[in-house]
Amino acid sequence: MPAIEVKPGIYWIGVNDRKTDLFEGLWPITQVGVSYNSYLVLDEKKALIDLAKDEQVSSYLEQIHDQIDPVELDYIVINHMEPDHTGLVKILRQVAPNAVFLATAKAKPMLASFYGLTENVQIVGDGEELSLGEKKLSFHAVPFVHWPETMVTYEQTQRVLFACDAFGGYGALRGAIFDDECTDMEFYIQESLRYYVNIVARFSGPVLKAIAKLAGVPIDVIAPSHGLVWRKDPGRIVQLYEKWARLATEPADPGVTLIYGSMYGNTEQVMNAVAEGISRTGLPLAIFDAARTHDSYILPHAWTHSGVMVGAPTYEVSLFPPVAQTLGTLAHKRILNRKAAYFGSYGWSGGAKRECLELTEKLKWDWVDFLEFEGGPTKEVLHQAEAFGERFARLVAGS
Repeated sequence: MPAIEVKPGIYWIGVNDRKTDLFEGLWPITQVGVSYNSYLVLDEKKALIDLAKDEQVSSYLEQIHDQIDPVELDYIVINHMEPDHTGLVKILRQVAPNAVFLATAKAKPMLASFYGLTENVQIVGDGEELSLGEKKLSFHAVPFVHWPETMVTYEQTQRVLFACDAFGGYGALRGAIFDDECTDMEFYIQESLRYYVNIVARFSGPVLKAIAKLAGVPIDVIAPSHGLVWRKDPGRIVQLYEKWARLATEPADPGVTLIYGSMYGNTEQVMNAVAEGISRTGLPLAIFDAARTHDSYILPHAWTHSGVMVGAPTYEVSLFPPVAQTLGTLAHKRILNRKAAYFGSYGWSGGAKRECLELTEKLKWDWVDFLEFEGGPTKEVLHQAEAFGERFARLVAGS
């Protein structure tokens, strides 16, 4: 894609990544990809805001060449030090040897430790302004959104917020970079939610502080580092992020995330009966086999649903490992105050229920019901499972 004008004198310089399988080496994006958005601001002085991952270098530089020779760059703004934002630092140092790197005080030593960059690095303070000519940049610290050194940059005359990881999402751009040109908005919203819960959710408090801090700033365009550029309705992604961030401490919507695993099919039989009982109530229900579904896809539902149903057999006096791993991820992301229930089979010993309680102890989950059975499920157990699921769903709906 060529450089694309966002506002007069402001251009999107981006890289679409459809080859990386795991974002941060952890979260699957094989099917959807991701964009690394960078922005070129041209005036008497010329600034590049955010960089990209160290791939598709020639394409990235060609986009800059569409507008200027990179040697003309006066400033390179580092909003965030994570390598998907800064992987091209050494290359930009070579092609723009006179450019000054602008970063927060906490980012400066990171530039040295990550890239050996110590010269032509200037610290910018919170609220500091920089004139490029007619255009003016200001810098606003937003620590822990989602690293401690993070800031956002704001261009005052065109009212563009270069928001870094805030308001971003997974999903390579499909030809159009703007929200008003997007033909599948639901896809980007769902991938923004998955991105939020995977990457940012643990830092929901700082997200809310950042939104409050920028509430008085007039914004016409939100230009994040990943995903769509929001120019028609920038308030929409802000509202979504605020809603998702509040779920860290406020009640989630009524709904059940059913996480299960089954070794030989006994627990899976009961899972189907439990799901039938839940479905009778009309409550939203999402079902995941933890052994076959990456936690990345489970997390958004657990974050937005107020009920968690866990189904897993006992495995060597413990919880079936894939389910235990998923509960560990939910604990790491601090998914708090859920109503929960457990069902599962055991053979010569129990233990799964105990580990469920241990893994979620710090999350303050309200474990309201349990259903354990030995060996294979009888017809009586399956009937009990239907009633068990319906009973739990009604508790969740009434909370």
